[in-house]
Amino acid sequence: MTGKEYMELTEQNVLHTYNRFPVVFEKGEGVYLTDADGKTYLDFGAGIAVFALGYGNQAYNNALKDQIDKIIHTSNLFYNEPLAEAAAKLTKASGLDKVFFTNSGTEAVEGALKAARKYAYLKDMAAAEKAGASDNENGTDPEAPASSYEIIAMNHSFHGRSVGALSVTGNPHYQEAFKPLMGGVRFADYNDLESVKAQINDHTCAIIMETVQGEGGIYPAEPEFLRGVRTLCDENDILLILDEIQCGMGRTGSWFACQQYGVQPDIMTCAKALGCGVPVGAFVVNEKVAKASLVPGDHGTTYGGNPFACAAVSKVFDLFEELHILEHVQTLTPYLEQKLDELVEKYDFLTARRGKGFMQGLVVEGRPVGEIVSKALENGLIVISAEGGVIRFVPPLVIEKEDIDEMVRRLEQSF
Repeated sequence: MTGKEYMELTEQNVLHTYNRFPVVFEKGEGVYLTDADGKTYLDFGAGIAVFALGYGNQAYNNALKDQIDKIIHTSNLFYNEPLAEAAAKLTKASGLDKVFFTNSGTEAVEGALKAARKYAYLKDMAAAEKAGASDNENGTDPEAPASSYEIIAMNHSFHGRSVGALSVTGNPHYQEAFKPLMGGVRFADYNDLESVKAQINDHTCAIIMETVQGEGGIYPAEPEFLRGVRTLCDENDILLILDEIQCGMGRTGSWFACQQYGVQPDIMTCAKALGCGVPVGAFVVNEKVAKASLVPGDHGTTYGGNPFACAAVSKVFDLFEELHILEHVQTLTPYLEQKLDELVEKYDFLTARRGKGFMQGLVVEGRPVGEIVSKALENGLIVISAEGGVIRFVPPLVIEKEDIDEMVRRLEQSF
């Protein structure tokens, strides 16, 4: 079948929830993809920040093939070796204490929200029991725990499209058709500490935010903002949830972007490059949350933590260290930023560059970003867009200087 025939077959049978580009990719090697008609493309999208190791890494592929020959699934009724190994590596890299593996980033966010609300519920139960003991001595009735636990999220954020994740996604465009959503969510402005303070009340149980906003336009957190939010959480016994689904796993030059700020969350979500193509996500919690949060029966998933997905996660951590991926991103980031800054200086319609590491954006004014992205695809370059007229660059973490130079050449052709 030709690429056109595959597209037609897809449209006949798949629900149209994506406006797909007219390309059918068939295979990949390194940082290049090849479509069904034999055309090659330089990939600076990495499947939306997923394929950190590039395509065709033989050690990664062999690890998955080996696991297929052993066992793929057993359910969470039993232990499995890859789960133990992957969990140990993720907790070590994150500096947190316990992990729950999911099938996606959205599911990781759902679990994080449940963990935060359960933590607040148990805290109120303990307070009510203590008050009850005192009130019983005085002949009065104890107060019941609060019935609502509120979460502060950020405007222009993106956390997923399930009901819970959508409820904390600060974009009305995604939410409007699906209301009513989960209640108890207040929105503050990203990088505006005073707006966060204004939303805190006695029912606030958590603050959720991306360390680097992705879909919202590639906005890194300002150090004083992120540290200020951490302080607010500490002062009010509020849990800090950091969404590192897109910006984590080496993309900014450290395992997780928050580590560059010296800020440790109470709960962190990750996915995308965690499995480098195998669908897997996770939320990781500190000891405080682990001790007073989810217990058997509170949360679960049939496929989460299965041997196949966890074998991928475990091998990803190994290869990141063997290939010195974090150091590579740190070394090459200044060159990528330099080349993008030169484009901003050269073209009037490019007004700014922002980002961290290999998560960068060029701000476009006066021209439709979608047209630039489509033209780039015609010229064999994959880039994607973000909110606010931004060209987004989230390439495989194994790109080299010559790949950056070639990206710039093809992008300028597209301008």
